[in-house]
Amino acid sequence: MNFIYAIILGIVQGLTEFLPVSSSGHLAVVGSFLDVDQPGILFETLLHAGTVFAVVWYLRDRIIRITTKEIGLVLFGSIPAGLVGLLLASQIEGLFSMLKLVGVAFLVTAFLNYQTDKSSGKREQLDIYDALAIGVLQAIAIIPGISRSGSTIFAGSRMNLTKTAAAEFSFLLSIPAIIGANLYEFLKYSGGGDFSLSLGAVGFVAAFASGLFAINFLITMLTERNLKVFSIYLVVVGIMTILFI
Repeated sequence: MNFIYAIILGIVQGLTEFLPVSSSGHLAVVGSFLDVDQPGILFETLLHAGTVFAVVWYLRDRIIRITTKEIGLVLFGSIPAGLVGLLLASQIEGLFSMLKLVGVAFLVTAFLNYQTDKSSGKREQLDIYDALAIGVLQAIAIIPGISRSGSTIFAGSRMNLTKTAAAEFSFLLSIPAIIGANLYEFLKYSGGGDFSLSLGAVGFVAAFASGLFAINFLITMLTERNLKVFSIYLVVVGIMTILFI
């Protein structure tokens, strides 16, 4: 792996973690397309750390004001994905090599984005039922190709939340989800794999910068009802993945 590949993976991770297009699906497809050695769990952990720093920086004022109730909702909403990740880890890992399935999952995400674009929720405050519904969709998004942000914002919109409120909770929910998943992988593989600190630093910066851009861009697209752009993109990528990869 070289610096160009590290930058590419960092940008792909940062953009697709928060844009409703699936980071896991894109990393699986891009890794297969570039046909290079996998970078190892330490490098992947740094990429995800970059996206965590991006969302914490974006929500820094909101996090400072967060209430005990809201922390409880985030933790409660994180339970479904945590259980699925722990109980079905080996089965989930096998899905990453099934690129035809990833292509189908891209099409599912396209449909979810299309439905979210049509929603017009009114509620700003979440309750425990909202957190559970959004958490269940986050658990389903462990399947590569199903977007975590796309599915959780869709769930929030189905619960009559405004898109902004749904997106904000989705971003907050991403913090324990990303940290938990990567801590599990790091401990499981004991940080194995070749690792270059300089390549890791480059990937981290690329993931942070692109992640911050993606969050701002997604909020703009939500307010302007333009998620159909992502739907069209995912239909094209999904069909190409199914037919040609």
